[in-house]
Amino acid sequence: MDEFIIFFAAFTAGLINAVAGGGTLVSFPVLLALGIPPVTANITNALALCPGFFGGIFAQRKEFKFQKKRLLQILPVCMVGSFIGGYLLIHSDEQSFRVLIPYLILLATILVAVQVPVKQWLQAKEHVFRSALPVTGGTFLLLFLSSVYGGYFGAAFSVIVIAVLGLLYNDSLASLNVLKLAISFGVNVTASIFFILSGSIEWLIVLIMSIGSIIGGIAGGSIVEKLNPDTFRWIIVGFGIVISGYYFIAG
Repeated sequence: MDEFIIFFAAFTAGLINAVAGGGTLVSFPVLLALGIPPVTANITNALALCPGFFGGIFAQRKEFKFQKKRLLQILPVCMVGSFIGGYLLIHSDEQSFRVLIPYLILLATILVAVQVPVKQWLQAKEHVFRSALPVTGGTFLLLFLSSVYGGYFGAAFSVIVIAVLGLLYNDSLASLNVLKLAISFGVNVTASIFFILSGSIEWLIVLIMSIGSIIGGIAGGSIVEKLNPDTFRWIIVGFGIVISGYYFIAG
């Protein structure tokens, strides 16, 4: 029975990610509700989501060809940040991480809520291609801090990344999106390698969730044009508020 619940949660998360984003706000609380320790649930959830990012990159491989140079400049600092985030997570005891759960879920919920304004701001910018990333301390600090969060918790990490990329470039949203996917994939893989070495992974759950999220992503991608993403987004925001409120009260 638990396996079916996990599969359905992952399927729903994959579908939501394809339509509006924020699927982790569904899958992570479900793992907690099934009694999986918070740190293990977070690690397992992060690893299970990796295939979805790769699929998104493959689907936009034409755009990706023009972003390889930038990715080579950006990814190293992101991977370092992700490694540190993963290290902090692995060395967090379950009780300390449990205290942070309502704050992390609320933060992710807020990020999902502002997703559309962020996209509108990006679309309003003039689409002028810049050939190189400005190499400044501020640039790398933003990417580094974002990736520390991505390695530590990661829910709605993509919203942070695309906002930071929007500050750096005047590209189209499609170009920024594929770069965001590549960074998200790199950050998740880096943290996941660290997680695998730690041994704190429920492999059966990872397998079930990976299959569920892939199928959900395919389903979401096939019906996305028929659905209103805003409706999905606000449902997820409402769900996130309820879940974070529950954990604030439950302690």
